[in-house]
Amino acid sequence: MKPTHKLMFVLCPMLVLGFIYYSSGKLHLHVWGQKPQGDAEETTVVLTKGAEGKSITEMETDITVGRIVGSVYDKQGFLLQLDTKLPPELAYKYGNLSEGVCKPGYAAAKMTAIYPKFMKPAPMFLDRNFKRLGKVNSYLPPFGFKTQGKKGSFDHLLSTSNLQFISTINFLNNVFNDGVHKNQSAARLNEAPVTGYGKHVGTKTTLRITYPEGAIQKPEIYEKDSLFVFSAFKPLDFKWLRQMVFKEKLRGTEGFWKSVAHYVPREPTEIRILNPYFIQEAAFQFIGLPFNNGQMGKGNIPTLGTVAITMALHNCDEVAVAGFGYDMNKPHAPLHYYETVKMSAIKESWTHNISKEKEFLRKLVKANVITDLTNGI
Repeated sequence: MKPTHKLMFVLCPMLVLGFIYYSSGKLHLHVWGQKPQGDAEETTVVLTKGAEGKSITEMETDITVGRIVGSVYDKQGFLLQLDTKLPPELAYKYGNLSEGVCKPGYAAAKMTAIYPKFMKPAPMFLDRNFKRLGKVNSYLPPFGFKTQGKKGSFDHLLSTSNLQFISTINFLNNVFNDGVHKNQSAARLNEAPVTGYGKHVGTKTTLRITYPEGAIQKPEIYEKDSLFVFSAFKPLDFKWLRQMVFKEKLRGTEGFWKSVAHYVPREPTEIRILNPYFIQEAAFQFIGLPFNNGQMGKGNIPTLGTVAITMALHNCDEVAVAGFGYDMNKPHAPLHYYETVKMSAIKESWTHNISKEKEFLRKLVKANVITDLTNGI
């Protein structure tokens, strides 16, 4: 072998190895809005919190999705540096739209920009194909509907000839508990009334999302055109729903923490069951509440307001909220505009973690994923 060939034979591997070594120290994950990090800072991929209580399949899914933490993302997977500036691809898509024009897919796109694990497809309501929903099939309420499919009772509820559950609503744009923009659809929560408060909270109601203890108990107060959207927090809640759907006499009220409605003035075609996946996603992924083997436990249930916002992020183009937020510095202030319950009541609740929930909602507001009309968050 010629001397020059021998030299190249030795130098080429050394150059390749040197390039690999240099690259491994200089290449970093670049995220929109973030400056390249120094050599001493590292990003790592770790399992989602709570993985120790999951099956192998679920853990494999978490590993595939991953979560980047360290100097770029927080422990839940949200960008640490949040602002209202649009990433270039979204600025190009939405930046030239006139003010007031609907922005198709904006909420989900903005959410994905600050939380890369966000996956938009998630049916709003349960339908007759509920058994295919693996993410909620194996969990008890409120995180799923396990045990409800036994003996065909749940199938019967969903397949009743007049019970036409649908999987999406295209015209829903906003979630409100306390106010409405003109010409926008709105979702109200639990007993939040309209009559007598229209000047301050608006008059439109597209959806009324509730659970048994939160449902309006006076039939005459219900709006004429809204859909009744049921959210289950315990197995007993489904029993109550069946009695309401089939207009049966209310029986077996032991187990409810307060009185419940005996009658819901809605036909089966006007009733929907909210996908429990939104409770699961809000609790364990967005807020970071204790997994507790997928069961209801102390401080691991999100409020219905946050569940509604989570649903809206998947199904609505733009999301605005009003009347949200809890000021723990004013324990004697009204919890809601329509009742005398004090702010201290929510602090004493064993099911919610208001401080962590507020932290999550503030991320959405800061990044302009949602608009807080009343600045309560």
